Parts: sequence; structure tokens; C-alpha cells
Amino acid sequence: MDKNYAYSVTERFLRYVQIDTQSDPLSTTFPSTAKQKDLAKLLVNELLEIGITDAVTDEFGYVYATIPATTTKEVPVICLCAHMDTAPDCSGTNVKPIVHKAYNGEDIILPDDTTQVIRTKDHPYLQGKIGDDIITASGNTLLGADNKAGVAEIMDAASYLLQHPEIKHGKIRILFTPDEEVGRGVQHVNMEQLGARFGYTMDGGELGSLEDETFAADGVKISIQGVSVHPGTAKGKLVSAIKVAAEIVSALPKDILSPETTEDRQGFIHPVRIEGMVEKAEIEFIIRDFTAAELEGHEFYLRKIMESTVARHPGATATMKVTEQYRNMKEVLDKHPQVVANAEEAIKRAGIKLERMSIRGGTDGSRLSFMGLPCPNIFTGEMALHSKQEYVSVQDMQKAVNTIIELVQVWEERS
Repeated sequence: MDKNYAYSVTERFLRYVQIDTQSDPLSTTFPSTAKQKDLAKLLVNELLEIGITDAVTDEFGYVYATIPATTTKEVPVICLCAHMDTAPDCSGTNVKPIVHKAYNGEDIILPDDTTQVIRTKDHPYLQGKIGDDIITASGNTLLGADNKAGVAEIMDAASYLLQHPEIKHGKIRILFTPDEEVGRGVQHVNMEQLGARFGYTMDGGELGSLEDETFAADGVKISIQGVSVHPGTAKGKLVSAIKVAAEIVSALPKDILSPETTEDRQGFIHPVRIEGMVEKAEIEFIIRDFTAAELEGHEFYLRKIMESTVARHPGATATMKVTEQYRNMKEVLDKHPQVVANAEEAIKRAGIKLERMSIRGGTDGSRLSFMGLPCPNIFTGEMALHSKQEYVSVQDMQKAVNTIIELVQVWEERS
């Protein structure tokens, strides 16, 4: 990196997070919210302004762009990917980003809701960020670092590479996606148009982290049919689907198979939505673990809970539908070790301590890997995701930009 380079990642990030791009899991459109296209259009304009000639956004809200090769070598086309949407878990409307210059190590009280305090005891990563410039929201919303930090880092790296054509690299494709947070981020990606051989999502957390393994994931819907009768004459006749649903949820284990009580490589069964009336109720679950076999075991266990609960309520019936969401990208990445090895080398060349991690969740890279684009996940600095206490270090974002610059050079050298 040019030591005199003036990073644009911070100003880009501050601009992007103020655009509401929250996705909606209950929507049937794609993207799930039209407002995600507002950021897509802005990014296309900014890509054109920095000198990329083919930047476009399509009907689905994807952004595609190319950084042309500067080498005569045959180098695999690399894709840099980040998602534009923010999580439905917390409001993304009227985000007011605040830059806390030279963080002093004290708790950060967010001004618009002083009950929101980012405490180092709750966020130990912050203890290592003293002296950094920390960006937070104001207390009423999430920040949107997940994943607008990644978007801003790719944009800054693109700008740098176009300003420094002496840096040797192959053709680079940029992909910005909508709806990652609701599990549909790459549903309509045109892989032929993308035209990349390998990829990297910029959607990881702490500095130096590189993730080549994700949860495998299924969605489950249990539909319960009860018997509705006027409550005044209901004795021996009424069967409440609501109560059956409540018993199913109550029968889930508390100390195991629950996100509240698991960590590391432990999976879970997690009810995420319940809806219904006396006659009919539905429960939606997400099932997570690192192998498909473990998922099947959790689903068998949940089915047994459903069946035994329904059996205690004569007249009630229930069905269970399982929908595959994504699989552990390690299954694909292990067949292409150079993809992870080159990222490891890039992080080291950027002067950063490498941290190999597994994701207790998924990224667009999970699906892309199984769509023919092996795609591990690189850090961005985004922390405390999906919450009002979300934050990111400016210096972490700058180091992510450095890592991208090193990464494309590693690919060129090793090709």
C-alpha cells in the first residue's frame, strides 16, 4: 500500500449506513424491500466515478462491476462480494453514525438511548481497540457495519487499484448482493454474467479472521391443525392449536440444542416465529449444525417432539416441512486449498495476525461455494452484529482494504 494513500473507506461507510436497506423475511418479492436498490444505484454511480466502465445493477438489485487485469499472466478471475442489506432484527431507519475518535477504553454510552451502553466487559474485543476510531450508531438503530463495512472496503480497494495500475493483478469482479440477511442473497445471481472462478465474501468480524467453514442450515415449519368450537360448549370437543404449539416449544431442551446455551461447534434448534389461532397454528424454526447428518438428527428429534405432543391432544394433527437453506462451505473449499491459502498469505502480508475461525451462521459464500464459486469469508471489523450496540473500528476497516490489495497480488504471483 502507498503509505500516503488517503483511505476513503470511512467516508464511504458513513454514507452507506445512512441509507436504509433492511431486508424483510416475510416479503415475497426480490429483493425483499425495494429500498435496497437505493444503495445499489449509489454504488453503481460511485463505481463509474472511480473509473470502472461496466458497473451495472439489474432488476434484482445486484451490482456487478469489473476491475480490469493489469498483468499478462493467466490469473483466475476473483470475485469480491459483500451484501447491502441489514438485518430485520433491529431498525435500520435513520441510522446516525457516530465516530468516537481515539477510543479511550471506557464504556460507550449511546446518546439517543442512554440505556444502550457498549461495555468492555460485554464486548472484550473493544479492549484491544484503545486508540482506534470506533464508529457506533446513536442508540435507536443498528449501525449496519454488517455488511456495509465490507461494501465500503471493497469500494476503497477498487478505487486504490484503479489509481495504482502498476500493481499486478488479474481480472477482479465485484458483486454486491441484496437479501443476504434473510437467506436469499444469491438466489438470482447470474453466475455466467459474474464470470468468476473463485471468490471472497468480505463479511467477517474481528481483525485477521478468516473463515472457511459455516453452519449447515435448514428451515423447518410445523403446521398444527386444531378443532375450533365455541368456548361455551367446548368441553371434550375443542383442541387448541395454540396450546399444542406452545407445548412443542416448551418441550425443546434448555441446556442443549438452544442458541442461548451453545457455542463453538454445538448446533441448535431455534424457534424464530410462531403464529396462529385456535384452529390453526404454525411454528418456524432454524436448524443449525456443521454437517448435514447432524441436521437430520436434530430434525428427527424435533419430529418426535411434535408427534408425541400431538398424540396427547386427540383430534389435533400436525405436519413438518423441512427446507434446505445452505450447507457448510468447507465441503467445497477443502477441494480448492489455494483459495484459503492465498487469503492466509494476504492477511500475513498486511501485517495482521491470522485467526482461523468457523462461522456459527452463514454467508453468501456458503451458497456461492455450492454454485461453483468457492468462497471463504474475510474479516471486515464488524462487531456486535444485528444490535443497537454494533460497532466497527476505522483502523480494522483500513486493514481489510490492505488485505484485499495484498490478496489480488498473491493470486497474480502464484498463477
